[in-house]
Amino acid sequence: MGLDFDSFVLTAATADLSDEPAAREHADAVEFRMDLADEPLVALEAYDGELPILATNRAEWEGGEASNEGRLEALADATAFEAVAAIDVELESILDGDADELLETARERDVSIVASAHDFEGTPPRKELVRTLTEAGKYADVAKLAVTAESKADTLALLSATEQLTSHGDTVATMAMGEVGSHTRAVAPVYGSKIGYAPVDPADATAPGQYDLETLAELVAHLE
Repeated sequence: MGLDFDSFVLTAATADLSDEPAAREHADAVEFRMDLADEPLVALEAYDGELPILATNRAEWEGGEASNEGRLEALADATAFEAVAAIDVELESILDGDADELLETARERDVSIVASAHDFEGTPPRKELVRTLTEAGKYADVAKLAVTAESKADTLALLSATEQLTSHGDTVATMAMGEVGSHTRAVAPVYGSKIGYAPVDPADATAPGQYDLETLAELVAHLE
């Protein structure tokens, strides 16, 4: 059964599934960073937590630590576990055709798909943000876009694109990385963003500008 993104889903990002009990109070799901775990499939097999899992096996070329060899196959294997309700797949892998079998497997197993794109250098023009999110939405249940904000104008462009796509009926998840953009992690849900990411322990942040889980949960709840 896939994850329901009709409402905002706060995920606790971790490479250690034993963190799950500490996340239950504030999180709706766990983002399991397979690329940061030693034996991710073994960990999934042993998982007996309550929260559903969004499995991510992030490629090195998109800010993760997974090499290309066997990366998508391992993510496909992860969809066989009942606790895995969604997977994150890089939009670039989808457009290259490398992820065709993975997407088919996920759909057959009723696992939701998040198609993601990350820009660690800056924030493209607003039209490009809209174009990227629209393209990702063609292949997935959620189109995810993370950019790096260098100015308040960058954050406004991202939030405006988020609102436009949401008003159009698309399901998107957006955030601006870095200090300037950190507030978007709390504010973007107001404009329609459906997924938030936060570490249980602030020391374990997997992206620049992340709030810890409890703080982000409180901020989102207050702004709602």
